[in-house]
Amino acid sequence: STEVPSYVTKCPSNGLCSRLPPDCMTCNTNYSCIYGKPATFDCRVKPHVHCVDQNNHEQENFTINMTCQFCWQLATTDYVCTNSTNCMTVSCPRQRYNATCTVRDHIHCLGNRVFPKMLYCNWTGGYKWSTALALSITLGGFGADRFYLGQWREGLGKLFSFGGLGIWTLIDVLLIGVGYVGPADGSLYI
Repeated sequence: STEVPSYVTKCPSNGLCSRLPPDCMTCNTNYSCIYGKPATFDCRVKPHVHCVDQNNHEQENFTINMTCQFCWQLATTDYVCTNSTNCMTVSCPRQRYNATCTVRDHIHCLGNRVFPKMLYCNWTGGYKWSTALALSITLGGFGADRFYLGQWREGLGKLFSFGGLGIWTLIDVLLIGVGYVGPADGSLYI
């Protein structure tokens, strides 16, 4: 009996070879590529993986185009990291924690697809969303919500324009309500 390798479950059958996840192919490292520049890599599908070219002809050898960079150098949107369970929410300076990050399936990069990374803990300066929203509804015309969040320039603008004659006040109630406007120091609400 022939045993099917575990990676086959991640590999779609009869799709384009250039669209296969990295676990479904082996590629020759292009050592002449220049960091940050487009590069072409010669690849081969792994055993038990079936894919086609643009003309629906089955192929085993193909090339892919990607940016020449290591996996740990990717943009933060291209990988997923574990969250910390021992971060303090209120701390100064901001704490960091060791995370294990995994590159998303559709992204191609050089090196290990699972790598360690030091990430900042989510932190808060002690601002409450409910307090900011209550201030925006009741005293928003005087800029109390913006003063509370540490945005004193906007607070002065609202104070001296009577909340933008009410329009700025209504907009701020909506923006604070959905969480678009937050503390000036970049922290999260409690």
